[in-house]
Amino acid sequence: MSERTIDDLLKELEEKLEKVKKGGGDKAIEKQHQKGKLTARERINLLLDPNSFIEIDTFVEHRSTNFGMDKKVSPSDGVVTGYGTIDNRLVFVYAQDFTVLGGSLGEMHAQKISKIQDMALKMGVPIIGINDSGGARIQEGIDSLRGYGDIFYRNTIASGVIPQIAIIAGPCAGGAVYSPGIMDFTLMIKNISNMFITGPQVIKAVTGEEVTFEQLGGAMTHNKKSGVAHFVANSEEDGFNTIRKLLSYLPSNNAEEPPVIDTGDPLNRREESLKTVVPLNPNKPYDVRDVIKAVFDNGEFFEVHKYFAQNIVVGFARLGGYSVGIVANQPKIFAGALDIDASDKATRFIRFCDAFNIPIITFVDVPGFLPGTSQEY
Repeated sequence: MSERTIDDLLKELEEKLEKVKKGGGDKAIEKQHQKGKLTARERINLLLDPNSFIEIDTFVEHRSTNFGMDKKVSPSDGVVTGYGTIDNRLVFVYAQDFTVLGGSLGEMHAQKISKIQDMALKMGVPIIGINDSGGARIQEGIDSLRGYGDIFYRNTIASGVIPQIAIIAGPCAGGAVYSPGIMDFTLMIKNISNMFITGPQVIKAVTGEEVTFEQLGGAMTHNKKSGVAHFVANSEEDGFNTIRKLLSYLPSNNAEEPPVIDTGDPLNRREESLKTVVPLNPNKPYDVRDVIKAVFDNGEFFEVHKYFAQNIVVGFARLGGYSVGIVANQPKIFAGALDIDASDKATRFIRFCDAFNIPIITFVDVPGFLPGTSQEY
């Protein structure tokens, strides 16, 4: 037998790499596309600057031998991790691969995510998680649950230090939704994303209640009712563009200042529309967004939590090129009166801006707190 050359070894490595990059294989990828979903690596390539992604731990697989796992192959153990750039700024990213064991989280899967979290915190840069997972890999038992604990701990340690952003890009249940729930911003995609602690089948079996996936944990449910999600997108590409836009307003960590951009809007610009946008009659409603867009650079306003607690408006804009946070009562809804949800929404946004050195500008037009038993108890 002739001795193999370095070229032979490199060829073998490249073949293994190509096989791993196919995740669960051609059939699983085709099934993913039929559902209107992209694969993990396709998502990362859309999110990041072209050719900027550097993958880490590509060849990691599970080591479980229980319940037939010794006969199952898990390329990259169902999660793609690494780093790249967005608008030439460094970010770390992980994307769960639903084509590999349903994106379920096992021991090595969790260790890959934890490693990326540690690296992002050490480098002081944002981390973005693309979630598409059925939850814990039950064949790995307590190792899976311990893995979730490791991830949640790092979410907590990184809170207020680096921006943490979650994209829900598939049906996520159980442990798969806790981490996004405690990150800074969560984006969901219409007709693709679901978030729930227990699914419709379990709810029906335990309580007898019948509910659809969309009613229980769809994109609009969490954007409008629970407030767990901050943004909704019509497609995955639309969602990734939203995240890129969001990052343009944020610093990389809590020790930096937000990016300053030359918007071309004159500093001494006078806005005549402000004379008429607010009605002289105090009982007549108006849309506070009209005021916001008139005041800030180029009429641009990046709203956060648009559909939740609409009696208060929060989001980002620029003033003289500087990133600012905006908190504004919305007279068009409940006459701008505050309630529990509006207070929670504003508080969370103010806390984020405070942590990341983003000045806050407040527009006040509020009659007080909304009365009623629903607000008292």
